[in-house]
Amino acid sequence: MTDARLDLTETLAALPAWKAHDGDRPAIARTLIFADFNAAFGFMTRVALLADKMDHHPEWSNVYNRVEVLLTTHDAGGVTDKDVAMARFIDTAAAELGAKA
Repeated sequence: MTDARLDLTETLAALPAWKAHDGDRPAIARTLIFADFNAAFGFMTRVALLADKMDHHPEWSNVYNRVEVLLTTHDAGGVTDKDVAMARFIDTAAAELGAKA
C-alpha cells in the first residue's frame, strides 16, 4: 500500500457504499446502522483491531446503533490505498454483522 493520493471519483466508483465527505478535505464517509449498541460496538472492535495492525485509524462516532465513519490519510492530504483497504474491511465486517445503510 502506498500513501499516494487517489482520485476520489475513481475511488468512490470502486466503493459504492461510500460517499465523498461533505467537509473541507478529501475523505470518504459511510453511515452504518446496526440492530443495537452491542452489534455496533462489536463492529467497532473488529475495525479497531485492524486499525492498530495497519497503524491507520478511522475518524468515527457512535450513538447507540449508529456508527459514522470517515476515512482519509492525513499525511497524504486525501484518500489513499490504506483508506480503500480499510473501507473494504469495514464493508465486509458491517455485512457480517447485519448493518444497514
